[in-house]
Amino acid sequence: MDTSELDYDLPDEAIAQRPVEPRDAARLLVDRGPGRAPEHRRVADLAELVGPGDVIVVNDSRVRRARLLLARPTGGQVEVLLLEPRDGGWEALIRPSRRVRPGEALVAAHGAVTLTPRRPLGGGHWIVGVAGDPEQAGTVPLPPYIHEPLADPERYQTVFARRAVSAAAPTAGLHLTVALLERCQARGAAVASVELAVGADTFRPVTEARVEDHPIHSESFDVPDATIAACRDARRVIAIGTTVVRALESVAATGTRSGRTSLFITRGFEFRTVDVLLTNFHVPRSTLLALIDAFVGPRWRDLYGVALASGYRFLSFGDAMLVERAR
Repeated sequence: MDTSELDYDLPDEAIAQRPVEPRDAARLLVDRGPGRAPEHRRVADLAELVGPGDVIVVNDSRVRRARLLLARPTGGQVEVLLLEPRDGGWEALIRPSRRVRPGEALVAAHGAVTLTPRRPLGGGHWIVGVAGDPEQAGTVPLPPYIHEPLADPERYQTVFARRAVSAAAPTAGLHLTVALLERCQARGAAVASVELAVGADTFRPVTEARVEDHPIHSESFDVPDATIAACRDARRVIAIGTTVVRALESVAATGTRSGRTSLFITRGFEFRTVDVLLTNFHVPRSTLLALIDAFVGPRWRDLYGVALASGYRFLSFGDAMLVERAR
């Protein structure tokens, strides 16, 4: 697949800089299938669109306070994003990293945390040692296209967030409220969860000419046996976000319910579990958009066109769409 097929014109003014309130007031573009105009709804209407036998699956990972501003011994500042535990330390993205040297101490204000770069991995990535509690000194890392600070950092967490394992939020889940999920259950739908640790590479664009040549990042995941059983018996499996799709389809593809997944979902992929997807509008030339292309087919371009023309808000704090898998 040519990467240019995942390109579209995204005006800056369409990128949401702050979330709407309440959470479920976000707009929801409901796909009605080929040859039918999509319907304009709100995420709060999701309960009207589900029923008995449906299983709604969410990613309950929590975003770590993984962004640290640290001082080098020379007095210069670096920004560090802790990605995940690795090799007895952490994999971290350090910017700028050109002058960072192995063994030097990178210290947070008041000495709350000290990082020691151990080994460069390339592209600004390092293995670092960590002394202290990053959660005490760090902040939640927002995507690079968000230019306004959040008044409430919890707004970049889902209401069902559990373990702090992610470097980015499973953003489709940001739209859901406890009350909305309870209304869905009252309509006969079940709610289940997975855990997938969202990595910073989620935002990395595809730069290769062919999508399949892109080196996909791997992420840790865990899908409880109860969730697997619920999906097996479901009338429809409704995934809240692409991270849920990746976790569920990884189980279906490998038969393994936990571990690490490097599953790259692109055009032609055979979906075995997910029937319906609630998802945000994604960055051009991204692996997330490749997944949407595989799930919906080329119709995604028409849906995005309608959304842009209708003033929908895009990316992490934007609106959402509800799509059925192309048959």
